Amino acid sequence: MSRTRIGTRDRRTDATLKVTGAAQYTADIRLPGMLHAKVLRSPHAHARLVSVDSVKARALPGVHAVLTRDDLDGLDPTYGYFIKDQPIVALDRVRYAGDVVAAVAAESEAVALHALELIEVTYEPLPAVPDIEAALAPDAPELFEQAPPGIVPPYGTGASGQLRPRPNVCYEFRYGTGPDSVWDDCDHVFEDSFTFSRMNHFHLEPFVTVADVRGEEIEIWTSTQNPFPLRKELARVLRTPESRIHVHVPYVGGGFGSKHNCKTEPIAILLSRAAGRPVRYCLTTEEGFLTLSQHAAVLKVRTGVMADGTFVARESEVLLDAGAYSDGSPLVAEKACYRMPGPYRWQHIRSSSSCVMTTTTPAGPFRGFGATQATWASESQVDMIAERLGMDPYELRMKNLKRLGEPFVPGESGIDSDLAEGLDAVADALGYRGRERVPRRGMGLAIGFKDGGGVNKPAQARVKITATGSVYVSSGTVEIGQGASTSLCQVAAEVLGTDLERVRYAPVDTDVTPYDQGTNASSGMTVMGTAVLRAAQDARSKVLTFAAGQLGCDPAELTLQDWTVRRGEDTPVPLPGLVARVFGGTGYEFHGEGFFKAPLSSDAPLESPCLFWEIGWAGAEVEVDPDTGKVTVLQLVASGDVGRAVNKLLCRGQDEGAAVMGLAQAMFEEMRYEDGALLNGEALDYRVPMAEDLPERFVSITQEQGHGPGPFGAKGAGEGAMVPVAAAVANAVQDATGARVTTLPLTPERVFDALQALPRERTQLR
Repeated sequence: MSRTRIGTRDRRTDATLKVTGAAQYTADIRLPGMLHAKVLRSPHAHARLVSVDSVKARALPGVHAVLTRDDLDGLDPTYGYFIKDQPIVALDRVRYAGDVVAAVAAESEAVALHALELIEVTYEPLPAVPDIEAALAPDAPELFEQAPPGIVPPYGTGASGQLRPRPNVCYEFRYGTGPDSVWDDCDHVFEDSFTFSRMNHFHLEPFVTVADVRGEEIEIWTSTQNPFPLRKELARVLRTPESRIHVHVPYVGGGFGSKHNCKTEPIAILLSRAAGRPVRYCLTTEEGFLTLSQHAAVLKVRTGVMADGTFVARESEVLLDAGAYSDGSPLVAEKACYRMPGPYRWQHIRSSSSCVMTTTTPAGPFRGFGATQATWASESQVDMIAERLGMDPYELRMKNLKRLGEPFVPGESGIDSDLAEGLDAVADALGYRGRERVPRRGMGLAIGFKDGGGVNKPAQARVKITATGSVYVSSGTVEIGQGASTSLCQVAAEVLGTDLERVRYAPVDTDVTPYDQGTNASSGMTVMGTAVLRAAQDARSKVLTFAAGQLGCDPAELTLQDWTVRRGEDTPVPLPGLVARVFGGTGYEFHGEGFFKAPLSSDAPLESPCLFWEIGWAGAEVEVDPDTGKVTVLQLVASGDVGRAVNKLLCRGQDEGAAVMGLAQAMFEEMRYEDGALLNGEALDYRVPMAEDLPERFVSITQEQGHGPGPFGAKGAGEGAMVPVAAAVANAVQDATGARVTTLPLTPERVFDALQALPRERTQLR
């Protein structure tokens, strides 16, 4: 595997385009005669929609189309993942401040905004339910009086789901294994509650779609992570065959989980259909805050242990703030519930996760979704238990960690990382063991743990080789900045024995690109990577079979390198000449097909065994100011196990970017609400990490333990290093002060209050 230097620091194949500004994103698309769309949003958190009068707006010069609830006849006007509850534009009521009521397509954005001012809307305000507590109150108004259509997917042993188990809960997932009787044997039982903050995805490229509807044909360019499921959902909503919908996906400027399913697409399409011209619908940064967010959560954890620190039983309840519509909340509920046990050995597990509807921005998939919430609670409580037992948190973890190959739960796949080895790597880099205590300073460790690769996720790929040896890799994995277009080309180049410079990643176009379920769950290198590997192997086999026929030998006698074939020690034979001899000057192309999907199993709780486990380890050293509660992170060490790095530079970038997002959640980043109103929903007010926020010492360790199921032993990366950071920082604060903060982020006010709440005999910083 020396030809393409698998695992070396190869530069990205898209680097030049991106650094020179030549790369084309959906926001750059311009079509002749293109109109511009803007939407009218509700000022109310919750209100009945009495009337919408758009007559004046439609008459405004320059306006070509207006969309309200009166224009949705003949459609299935709501969409979602498991639950179809979010309308294209508001139907009977609005459910959060920012809910879309109407849309306009005009010659310019200025004209469209003017037209919105002419739309007359009558609202009948209803009581808001701004948070989880309010939504679950006995007298809380229901956001959906009638149940929207929805499904519960099949589950395996120990897992179950339920639609609308109680008012304002759209979905609940449960998992359990092991006897309840073990609680009676526990020496200690600890119960703790934690609050997880809500972040905005804050991707650089906004939500944007350009739609061009001509007759029955619908063509869109859109910033999405899952073009094929999007096409399917649009076909259902629009009641049109999928073959009529043509989805292009240029480069995507970040998504972090937000760019799944319908976002800007339905409105752009319907306005284009009505206007008979292309329509560009691009949200502002501020509108992004009103479109999708991460889930805030309240987590309750009950853990039974023995006096020597042996873990026995864990039960947990996760309440996710789903916002006004379900979006991907049921999926997040599955993962948050399933990952609550963490990477530890238990005799008994019981977990539940509920999606609670509130009158706030809808919540959906977010980097590490479910695992970030679960790990915050789980890893924080591990240190709290260690403190109560008088044990070192590192030793407590080592005592209870699952071993390499040990099943996560009955029916599930085995752990494919040496968890202790990874923890030692981070502890050593941090200087955790053998350190001298320094007043006001402390260190903390945490382990992030998530099943990776998606559930029952299929992927197809195609590799094409021209007569002159140029290679084209075609797959539905979207380049969203993570470097998939580079690494998948490296896989093909390695199999075909050619330079990476000769391999091109084909544009994603649902008319011709092989199917993929979506770019999510860190699945690009394991699921799609395996499909590309098999497609390249298939193409190579066809090339060698063709060459063997020309040379009068068996294909097994030939090797392929640099678009030549060699038989043993014979002189290499260039393939272009062989191809031309048979097919003439018109040439020929060799095609290889590849497919991968993990097998189904009714024994696996989530329908199919986990393809790989994405593990992240983090360590932090902090200094705490007792007078202000300010926390300064002096060191941050983050690590993930990638199995085998196809491109180390990409892996490092993914881990470091993830760790910085985790640090931001730990220290300051959150969407702040007051009585259901978003206070910081714009770029100037929403705090994201800057270069100056990096600790003085920031270390990332790309582990290659070699147990991955993907090409050359690879595993997925990009989420794991975010997951444990917040808990590691909070654990370090406890180590420094004895104070435990259970609500994110760790603002100076919260830390100061925790210091003030310490018993008098423990008020001195350690």
